[in-house]
Amino acid sequence: MATIPVSSAREELAEAVETSRTEAVFLQRYGRDAAVLISPERYRQLIDAEEDAQDVAEFDAAMAEEGPNIPWDQVKADLGWT
Repeated sequence: MATIPVSSAREELAEAVETSRTEAVFLQRYGRDAAVLISPERYRQLIDAEEDAQDVAEFDAAMAEEGPNIPWDQVKADLGWT
């Protein structure tokens, strides 16, 4: 993980972008994290992981719902799969 001030990032943007290909670059303003520069590949990985976690949470919530169970054969028939 690299950390650089925003003022330096302005002057060394190409280097910061290059560094972000292999590690996150934290941009700091007044000594506090203001932003993070990451590669497009890492960004996609993070978005995919977030979507997967959300899907799991939604599945768990759906499974916890009360109500009648529908037999698989009925579901297939309703969808026209039989």
